[in-house]
Amino acid sequence: MDGPLYGLRMPDFETLDCTAEGRVGRLRLNRPEKLNPLSTHCLEELVAAADWFDGLAEVRVVIVHGAGRAFTAGADLASFGGPTGTLPRHAADAGRRMAEAIEAMQAVTIAAIHGHCIGGGVVLAAACDLRVAAESTNFAIPEVDLGIPLAWGGIQRLVREIGPAATRELVMTCRSFSAREAHLRGMVNTVSSDDAYLHDAEELARALAEKSRLTLRATLMAVDAAAEALVSTATAWSDADSLVNALHDEESRAAGAAYLAERGR
Repeated sequence: MDGPLYGLRMPDFETLDCTAEGRVGRLRLNRPEKLNPLSTHCLEELVAAADWFDGLAEVRVVIVHGAGRAFTAGADLASFGGPTGTLPRHAADAGRRMAEAIEAMQAVTIAAIHGHCIGGGVVLAAACDLRVAAESTNFAIPEVDLGIPLAWGGIQRLVREIGPAATRELVMTCRSFSAREAHLRGMVNTVSSDDAYLHDAEELARALAEKSRLTLRATLMAVDAAAEALVSTATAWSDADSLVNALHDEESRAAGAAYLAERGR
C-alpha cells in the first residue's frame, strides 16, 4: 500500500506523480483506473521525469512504483494504435527512449512492483537498478501473442538479468510467472509480502541514501559498463522498425486481433 508522498512535487505530469524529499525521490505511475498503462505520452513523461530527478542534486535514490492495483499493465494498445492499427516510428521508439532514460538516471532506481507487471512494464522494471516485488505480483510478456516483438531494448535487458535461455522461453511462450520465479531467475532482488513491498523498498532506499553519492554513482557506472560490454543495447534503436513492420504483417496482425478478441478487448 502507498505511504505518504514526499514534499517537493512536480506539478505538470498527467500520468505520473513525482516527489522528492532530501535524498529520496518517488516516481509513481498514476493512472490507477487503467492499471497504469504505458501510453506514448506516459513514456515521454517518464523521460522528462528522469531528467527532472537528475536536476535534483540531493536525490540519491528514486523508488519507481505504481498507484492502485498494479505496477503497470504494459503498453497502452489504444494509444499505440493496437496490433491492427498504425504506429508512427517516433511512437514505436518511445519505449526505448524511456528505458534508456531510466537506466541512465544519476540516482539509484528501485522498482517496487505489485499487482500486474506486464510487457513493457517488465522492460521498465529491468531498466531500474534494483527490484523489490510483492509476493502476489503477476509477471507476463505477451507481445508475441499480440503479434509484435518485445521491443524497447527489452530482449537485451532480460538477457542481462536472466540469461538467453530463460529470455527465449518467457518471451516466446508468453506465459505468466510469479515473483518467486522472477527472484529465482535473478530478475527480482527481493520478494516481500503484499503489504510490505513498498515499505521494504523505502527501507532499502533510505539505507542506500546514506551512502556516498560519488561511490554509489561510480558503482552504477561500473556495473552498467560491464553489462553493456556483455550485452549491448546499441541495437535497440532498430526495435522500433521491427515493431512497425509487425503491424504491417498480415499473420502478426491476425494473431494480435485474435488475442484481443479472446480477452474481449
